[in-house]
Amino acid sequence: MLVAVISDTHSGRPTPWFRRVYDERLAGADLLIHCGDMVGLEMYHFLLQHPRLLAVHGNTCEWRVREELGPTASATLCGLRVAVTHGWGDRAGTPDRVARALGADHDLVCYGHTHTPDWSVRGEVLLLNPGSLQESSPSMALLTLKNGAKPQCEFIQPS
Repeated sequence: MLVAVISDTHSGRPTPWFRRVYDERLAGADLLIHCGDMVGLEMYHFLLQHPRLLAVHGNTCEWRVREELGPTASATLCGLRVAVTHGWGDRAGTPDRVARALGADHDLVCYGHTHTPDWSVRGEVLLLNPGSLQESSPSMALLTLKNGAKPQCEFIQPS
């Protein structure tokens, strides 16, 4: 299973650049995860075209997005219990906070907020932050999952 993981797109609507990245990098994934801060409802509605979207709101999302999405989401993927959240508080402490808050019930926590790619382990939980998918400094992650195998993560900087 190929999972495209993005976060912190910080745009109320999809720009031409984002539409191209979607077509080239996101549309073909089996699952698209957005870890929050998509900001506007138009961006969220654009992402809904993906046949399998798992998304949460972030701290900069407008109220209409917050009405549609919760602060956390979860799914079981190829035997892994996966949680998605944006993160909160100071950026430096975000990895530890999300691991403590969600790690006991999940094998993998995908989070955003820091704008910094992270593929690490805290305690017993694997953490993935794809960075920020903005045109000025784009970063995203492609996660490959297979039953019984260790997850593989590749960071991409779309141009």
